[in-house]
Amino acid sequence: MPSRYNAVYSAWKSDPETFWAEAAQGVDWYSPWTKIFDADQGVYGRWFTGATCNTCFNAVDRHADGERANQLALVHDSAITGTVRKFTYAELKAEVVALAAVLQDQGVGKGDRVIIYMPMVPEAVFSMLACARIGAIHSVVFGGFAAKELATRLDEATPKLIISASCGLEPGRIVAYKPLLDGAIELARHKPSSCIVFQREQLACDLVEGRDINYATAVSEAKSSGRDVACVPVLATDPLYVLYTSGTTGQPKGVVRDNGGHMVALKWSMENEFGVKPGEVFWAASDVGWVVGHSYIVYAPLLHGCTTILFEGKPVGTPDAGTFWRVIADHGVVALFTAPTAFRAIKGQDPKGEFVPKYDLSKFRTLFLAGERADPETIKWAEQQLGVPVIDHWWQTETGSPVSQNPIGLGQLPVKYGSPGVPMPGYDVRVLDDAGHELPRDTLGNVVIKLPLPPGCLPTLWNADHRFHEAYLAEFPGYYKTADAGYIDEEGYLFIMARTDDIINVAGHRLSTGGMEEVIAEHPDVAECAVIGIADAMKGQVPCGFVVLNSGVSRDTGEIEKEIVALVRERIGPVAAFRLAITIKRLPKTRSGKILRGTMQKIADREDWAMPATIDDPAILGEIETALKARGYAG
Repeated sequence: MPSRYNAVYSAWKSDPETFWAEAAQGVDWYSPWTKIFDADQGVYGRWFTGATCNTCFNAVDRHADGERANQLALVHDSAITGTVRKFTYAELKAEVVALAAVLQDQGVGKGDRVIIYMPMVPEAVFSMLACARIGAIHSVVFGGFAAKELATRLDEATPKLIISASCGLEPGRIVAYKPLLDGAIELARHKPSSCIVFQREQLACDLVEGRDINYATAVSEAKSSGRDVACVPVLATDPLYVLYTSGTTGQPKGVVRDNGGHMVALKWSMENEFGVKPGEVFWAASDVGWVVGHSYIVYAPLLHGCTTILFEGKPVGTPDAGTFWRVIADHGVVALFTAPTAFRAIKGQDPKGEFVPKYDLSKFRTLFLAGERADPETIKWAEQQLGVPVIDHWWQTETGSPVSQNPIGLGQLPVKYGSPGVPMPGYDVRVLDDAGHELPRDTLGNVVIKLPLPPGCLPTLWNADHRFHEAYLAEFPGYYKTADAGYIDEEGYLFIMARTDDIINVAGHRLSTGGMEEVIAEHPDVAECAVIGIADAMKGQVPCGFVVLNSGVSRDTGEIEKEIVALVRERIGPVAAFRLAITIKRLPKTRSGKILRGTMQKIADREDWAMPATIDDPAILGEIETALKARGYAG
């Protein structure tokens, strides 16, 4: 069947308000909106003004009180502990209501902030939904964040209460959360009145008398008392959550998400974009501390009446490169959403895909990749091994759901390797030069989105309207600046090549590091790579490639490095001035899987740099510094 994408996108473009009013029929409202879009409210306008609703009701109650009461809502699969916990929609509601009662007993109400500092356990999901139920605003901080980073977020969000756990689990080690939590409260100017602490059996912690509450005990008492906590109506424009971006320096940016537009956008995306129907099993292999976890572990699947997977583990090492296939087989997953870095890790450990045929993947239909650029070689490898469509798509913490996508639910479009698809309804994507002039097709420039942003996108930053305007809207008036560089081809496909900071200038030529990475990834021995620009007196910058080899490669690394240099020079041309490839054991990444190119570049250019708060393994940067020094850089 031909795709309906062009017709649907055209319908949105010709009448955006009617389009979103129809999409809003997928949400239950307490009272209707006075305006679908009010251009006079907020920084650039607000969606569904005057309407009242509750996100928890739509994600939990309407299913639990209806025909999905006994359907699985949440499956927690911990590859680290080897345990599985399952909750139907009725059981999910019972957990959420009980925790909401505990929150109310601690004085938490509509508009209050609650920080959630949790590992990947069901109680993290219950906590988010319990806040939504009573109109409180949650702010999830990635579990295991350093005390200083957590303290900064305490001072920014000024929460009345914190929900945390005794520990998190990583392969081969236990991360004690309580000392980090106590340290953060000690550092912070703002002190929460109480903390609810979930004790994990792997490592219990001491509770501070008069401040800390045992999660299990309090929830059990609320259940025993038969407390019922009704969903609190909130305005569609009221905040559901604040999610702080993981900046390594300065003041974090608190991305605000509202209730009404957020529900409309996510509910619409599940079937139309991801091609998943209510009742099916959807898995986003991310973390609740990141935006993918908020949108596609918790809210979108539950709003849509799906079963969602909450996975505690890694793509490799828990216990092997077959873990993802085991989860898909065990739980009947129809669609997986993860980061390209996860698949590069699997490909690096199992390049021939020998684990794939060991599992029954008959229900699995689609793989979705986002979070960073998906190089064509990784996509081709996944297609060959899995035999299903592999869909690259692109969005940001700020947008909350895909900006560009290959919409499976509307009918798949042809895949173009290197492209994260076409703009979705709501997004009028343009490419501008630095002076703000629109560029012709196939020309690299600044990727921007014409205002207004659609439902579900951030309306502002927490308590910082001016900062929001300056960061996103001021540079290109009338547009939202994505800070990504890319181009749109003749058929309307978007290509995101790099963050604008990652476009390097080699002897006056603007070159994309992403384009070089695509070429390097084609080398048969390469598992993954990253290219940065190093300062050069003659050329301004010269590119340097860092390369991680596939498991089992025994060839001389010097020879492989020479082959990579030759490959890039052949494919990109002499203009690239590519002359340095360095083999390392692994790339430095954030815990969400993003490669820390900026920090790598500072090391290479001998600039001052600080250890990123989100790094997964600090020792890697020392290895990179040593390798660069051996080649005359990073002195």
